[in-house]
Amino acid sequence: MANGEKRDYYEVLGIHRNASETEIKKAFRKLALQHHPDKNQGDKDAEEKFKEATEAYEVLSDSQKRAQYDQFGHASVSGAGFSGGGFGFGAGTPFGDIFSDIFGDILGGGRGRSHGRRGDDLLYNMEITFEEAAFGVEKKIEVPFAKRCTVCNGSGAKPGSEPKVCPSCRGAGQVRYQQGFFSVSKSCGQCNGEGKIVDDPCPECRGKGSVKDTKTLSIKVPGGVETGTRLKSSGDGGQGLKGGPNGDLYVAIHVKDHPIFQREDNNVICEFPISFIQATLGCEIDVPTLEGKVSMKIPEGTQSGKVYRLKGKGIPSLQSYGRGDQLVVIRVETPTNLNKKQRELLEEFSRISGEEIHPMKKGFLDKVMDFLT
Repeated sequence: MANGEKRDYYEVLGIHRNASETEIKKAFRKLALQHHPDKNQGDKDAEEKFKEATEAYEVLSDSQKRAQYDQFGHASVSGAGFSGGGFGFGAGTPFGDIFSDIFGDILGGGRGRSHGRRGDDLLYNMEITFEEAAFGVEKKIEVPFAKRCTVCNGSGAKPGSEPKVCPSCRGAGQVRYQQGFFSVSKSCGQCNGEGKIVDDPCPECRGKGSVKDTKTLSIKVPGGVETGTRLKSSGDGGQGLKGGPNGDLYVAIHVKDHPIFQREDNNVICEFPISFIQATLGCEIDVPTLEGKVSMKIPEGTQSGKVYRLKGKGIPSLQSYGRGDQLVVIRVETPTNLNKKQRELLEEFSRISGEEIHPMKKGFLDKVMDFLT
């Protein structure tokens, strides 16, 4: 672009702004395969396009970075850590999985096998209260994970013995064959890409190289989350094997129902019952909010279903500043189980009131008569 101006990341990948994670990955896969330096040696234009597509993918494949970019553009991600000069795309980077997927088979003929295995990603389901979801909370959780076996130091072999070189791949971890113009490599099926086979397994881990354990983590839940929100804690998943990076921990949020409040976007809804006497004559009520009681005046003649708004008493916004409102919905209760005296008084009230005190009913009946005549 002229004057060093960056192109829009969605334009770079050729996708619309509502593209899913799958569509983003698919678009990047296509461009990366087309412009990868291994296929275009000496082609500076291809190298620049590859860097541009990679930078766009780094931002748009991360939900938090993508949200910031959607709101603030390139200014939100400048200096965010993209290594434009080199392509650090090994295991442990945001591109480890997709690059091994794209180029491990098609372009990875002479690269040799991986020396480490990435740890498993973990999913933890966390239940929090309505108030904790609104204002945020920090919770300690116990997370199971697989750690390196200390008896065999992760080799999987019994102490005093060593894993043997796989006879199928001869230690490479891959078997290679020619496919068209490419030398194609596939993970060895006999050793599962390890390059070695354990004949005498470790009694502690039974040849797996890892054992089960638990660890305590402190998870900060930001205010404004809702059921379905997922938080990512990088590197807190299963431990990587043989020098590989740890997996990630994903915390899935579930918000408990509240006995008084309901949520609608960032607004809090509270239904407040009043008697028909209060609705008729007007009154003052104490309305519960997330931060205590608020006094509210109800004018005379208030009808059931009337909504009053308490500004700024709702849920803080997760993606930006500000808070929603609290919507107080008035529910006028009809009295039940009247005693004789109460019934007589109401009947007397009905006789002397006439229709003029029921404007909604009178208006409706007038419309019915117009319709029928």
